Amino acid sequence: MPQPRLPTRSRLASGQSGMSLIEIIIVIVLIGAVLTFVGSRVLGGADRAKVNLAKSQVMTLAQKVEAFQMDTGRLPQALDELVTEPAGVSGWLGPYAKAPELNDPWGNPVLYKAPGENAPFELVVLGRDGKPGGSSADADIVHE
Repeated sequence: MPQPRLPTRSRLASGQSGMSLIEIIIVIVLIGAVLTFVGSRVLGGADRAKVNLAKSQVMTLAQKVEAFQMDTGRLPQALDELVTEPAGVSGWLGPYAKAPELNDPWGNPVLYKAPGENAPFELVVLGRDGKPGGSSADADIVHE
């Protein structure tokens, strides 16, 4: 009795077709577009987080300036006075802050002005670019 013939590889493969080079390129371009979109959203979230951190940092630093004023009877002449006791000041109960707290989330120093334009003191974070003005993550954050 003769054995039944099994189909050969060429017969099985003849019914299948592979992807052309153009199809592969289109898939790669689409994957790249999706990754670009997702990457920009993730990186944008980091900037948004730093802006929110800077806003809360300015508010916290303002409370520390006010605590210094309540204890000593005067505003600090510079933010460094929150970290180390200034000479000739009575009532200092600090340190009120740590040195790294005097820098914004981008590593730039928080600007302090006493008296401020419309308040006893003013704290300013210049944003991501470290320059006055700007918009979005580069915008100034001011506490008066």
